[in-house]
Amino acid sequence: MRAEPFAEADLDCCAFLGGRLRLWQPRHGYRAGIDPVLLAASIPARAGQRVLELGCGAAPALCCLGVRVPGLALTGVEIQPAYAALARRNLAQNGLTGEVLEADLAVPPAALKAQSFDHVLANPPYFEEGQRSAAPDAGRELALAGPLPLAGWVALAARRLAPRGTATFVQRVERLPELLAALGAHLGSLEVLPLAPRAGRAPRLVLARGRKGGRAAFRLQPPLVLHEGATHLEDGESYTNVIQAALRDGAPLAFAADDRGKGRV
Repeated sequence: MRAEPFAEADLDCCAFLGGRLRLWQPRHGYRAGIDPVLLAASIPARAGQRVLELGCGAAPALCCLGVRVPGLALTGVEIQPAYAALARRNLAQNGLTGEVLEADLAVPPAALKAQSFDHVLANPPYFEEGQRSAAPDAGRELALAGPLPLAGWVALAARRLAPRGTATFVQRVERLPELLAALGAHLGSLEVLPLAPRAGRAPRLVLARGRKGGRAAFRLQPPLVLHEGATHLEDGESYTNVIQAALRDGAPLAFAADDRGKGRV
């Protein structure tokens, strides 16, 4: 748990979305990769809607979504005070309207219980407590292996959704059965979009979505390929066109395979 604020010397300001977004992050601690950016790109939000991110950290996903879709009402929940402060700073720096509640998701505050949202997104810890060697930084470790089970994340997301609202999660493929069981207990119209590192490689991550009150059949989409080529042969980026557009241009990332263009298996 990181409670004390980060010193300015312990932070750096990083460019995302081709420079359209700048985020303060700790030099040592949890730092955002492409996962929250792709998660944000997959949210089918429209101007005027309300969006909640559970466990927002320094708010990379929330900020990416807010920059891509102006006019959203943004709310984040973060248990670590130092990261919650960074999230507020990042929202303000990028001209985004939102609030960040400092709270434990296992005991959601009354201010959160009183609200409903059109979309909920989350990047829950990828590991279970005690199943791996702990990271030396306490703040990073909590982001990687938190105490709340996936079922708790999904249940809270479902409770906070308005009718027909969506909940979208990014998670390791090894935990997909657990995630699907939780989603199926609370939501309908489940969809899974696997993320494969390269063509012919097994997916490592998935984006999974459910809709409150949804009744459509389960859909497993073709894997979305992240990188061109069989191996990484030289320095520089090798992202496929659709991933490049999401990461650098702030383009949306559609679940429907027909809408994604290049980058499919």
